[in-house]
Amino acid sequence: MAPLRLLLAGFGSVGRRFVELLADRPAYPGLDGLDVVIVALTTGSHGAWSDPSGLAPAAILEQYRGHGGFPGTLDTLEAAATLEYDVLLELSPLSIAGRGEPAISHVRAALDRGRHVVSANKGPVAWAWRELDGLARTRGARFLHEATVMDGAPVFNLARHCLRGNSVLRLDGVLNSTTNVVLGAMEQGLDLAAAVARAQAMGIAEADPRADLEGWDAAVKLTALANVLMAAGLTPEAVDRQGIEHLTRHEVASALARGQRIKLVCEAFRDGGTVRASVSVRHLELEHPFARVAGAGSILRLHTDLLGRLILAEEEPDLSTTAYGLIADLFTLSEDRVTAASAAGPARPRRS
Repeated sequence: MAPLRLLLAGFGSVGRRFVELLADRPAYPGLDGLDVVIVALTTGSHGAWSDPSGLAPAAILEQYRGHGGFPGTLDTLEAAATLEYDVLLELSPLSIAGRGEPAISHVRAALDRGRHVVSANKGPVAWAWRELDGLARTRGARFLHEATVMDGAPVFNLARHCLRGNSVLRLDGVLNSTTNVVLGAMEQGLDLAAAVARAQAMGIAEADPRADLEGWDAAVKLTALANVLMAAGLTPEAVDRQGIEHLTRHEVASALARGQRIKLVCEAFRDGGTVRASVSVRHLELEHPFARVAGAGSILRLHTDLLGRLILAEEEPDLSTTAYGLIADLFTLSEDRVTAASAAGPARPRRS
């Protein structure tokens, strides 16, 4: 069986780590069963590169590190619509101002051709889940997105494979790493600006941290979860959103003195025939499971009708954690191909 041919749309930190893992496969025996080849990659400002016979991961890294980019000029949308590949890896940056675009258009172009999509970009799941999931089903393709929430922790795979027969009635948790790191620094006595600067120095916060501080990133993640796990049909604008940009060092210290910890909590719940969602600042008792999430960690609690409450926690994620979300989805696609081939049975010889 031929390897899965990959088109990488974007080559940011997650994309580079993914390629590094492929280049260093001997160090990760579990990757032996993953048969993939990169046939093209595109970027927003660092060029593009394609070769139908495959681009060696080491060569990709050498080209990028030595030249700061790639020799071609192929546009991502054009590549998704015209190149020969099996899987689009949507790795472009999230655009909140663009309401998930241009990533949504990239995903749509691939699915419309019957190509699979593996996305680390939350935008298509948050703003266009029903359309894109429906298109994937119509075209006989898969739209997978494990790396969009909680890095590569198996949130969606858990629901897909281990919660069959359950309905998710409510979900809540702490999902934004930047605000969690900032609040932790404020507990140590830093004011908001200094805490943000520390998070930026750690590589956790963006140069412009407003999407995190104002609760937008958390709202996008919450919407993605609610759309997939609860069929919510929400967009991030429908989330009742509150951020931490108004908090002071004194408020954080006062809460801690009372035996409470301030966290930015995401919640979605069923209200009759609709799903309501909120991102809000909560004062939690220290023994609350959400209050124990430290640093860049995250936590998600699912409330189900049959299994009851289930908590998934992640500690100290890094780029490998997120890249693993891509790998997990690629394993799913590989297993799908094996299952389909087995169901089809051996090829019959042609009659002369």
